[in-house]
Amino acid sequence: MYRIGNGYDVHRLVEGRKLIIGGVDVPHSLGLDGHSDADVLLHALCDALLGACGAGDIGSHFPDTDAQWKGISSLLLLEKVVEICARYGRQIVNIDATIVAQKPKLAPHIPQMKLNLAKALKIPIEEINVKATTTEKLGFAGREEGIAAYAVVLLKKTSV
Repeated sequence: MYRIGNGYDVHRLVEGRKLIIGGVDVPHSLGLDGHSDADVLLHALCDALLGACGAGDIGSHFPDTDAQWKGISSLLLLEKVVEICARYGRQIVNIDATIVAQKPKLAPHIPQMKLNLAKALKIPIEEINVKATTTEKLGFAGREEGIAAYAVVLLKKTSV
């Protein structure tokens, strides 16, 4: 009846790119490097959803070797993943996600991230939790070399 999925993603911080997290253009001097918009939160969430469905991972559906995904908004990828979940007869119950970044401070942007997720996931905002943390300057995130995200989802069966 229920299935749990978890996801993880990380991208390197680089100059010359926008910092897009949760579909929000976060003001910062660096952005995330990647084939799409490199939105770590949405990529982790896509992997969690696909995992809960038993449908592989984001790379198997949207490979970085395919030009059609170059620079695409990860909100669009997330919407496609929601369609995949529906084909598997699964509906999203809730999500919980954590963004790991030393800088910038993300708390002011979380309300908009949650709104973006609610729209893309087609679930009430009350079923979405997003939080951010630092690593107390430890590791690649602490050295501001990259940003990571973790996501956990609960899906329920919609068809027999």
